[in-house]
Amino acid sequence: MARKQRRSRTCQGKGKLEVLVTDSLERRFVTREDIEFWLDNEYRAYAGLPMDSVDLDRIEKIICSHSAVRECESWLTDDGILHVSISQREPVVRFQDGQNGYYSDADGFLFPLQSRGSVQVPVVDGNLPLKVPRGFKGEVTSPEEKAWLLQVIHLVRHMEGTVWQQNISQIHVNKDKNLVLIPREGKERFLFGPPSRVEEKFGLMAAYYESVAPSKDPGWYSLVDVRHRKQLVCRK
Repeated sequence: MARKQRRSRTCQGKGKLEVLVTDSLERRFVTREDIEFWLDNEYRAYAGLPMDSVDLDRIEKIICSHSAVRECESWLTDDGILHVSISQREPVVRFQDGQNGYYSDADGFLFPLQSRGSVQVPVVDGNLPLKVPRGFKGEVTSPEEKAWLLQVIHLVRHMEGTVWQQNISQIHVNKDKNLVLIPREGKERFLFGPPSRVEEKFGLMAAYYESVAPSKDPGWYSLVDVRHRKQLVCRK
């Protein structure tokens, strides 16, 4: 009887579509209108279909194929209304390679900048050792690129909730593939080297601000090299 009832009931149109974006207060990459547009263009005629003919698995695959969507769940209620619940990807760092910009989440999944919405995350630019074509989404396959990316993610996650999150405005990759951390205030540029020994290098940066900078006039040093173990090298 239940099966016969579902055959006799039809799925309602997009005007009845119920969409829940679980993290919309944090990020506004995806809206209800986006979901409607994707289904209209890629699933097409779901409205008016018998309820047991609506392919919920296909609907979820269509929605999850869009780069800003992390997870999706869809279901029909007995009144024929299609419900869609999604969560969005959470960027932790933004890469800018010339005109090609893209995000990475904490797992190293890359996806393009979004036409709607933006988030305040550290920006890494310059001579990136990543070969990422415009519009790419997914994970890099090169072991070297993957290792470097995960190290950078570890670096920016280490900055979260600390004074460095507020003080470091930019992370630049110079021609030698060394990271250069640029503070919001001051003339200093911190030559960080590769994104390794992160905790130790930030400790050296803290030592510079605590012990070296107060003994000199503001702007005395322009470059602070923290690449070496237990050693600060400061240059005017």
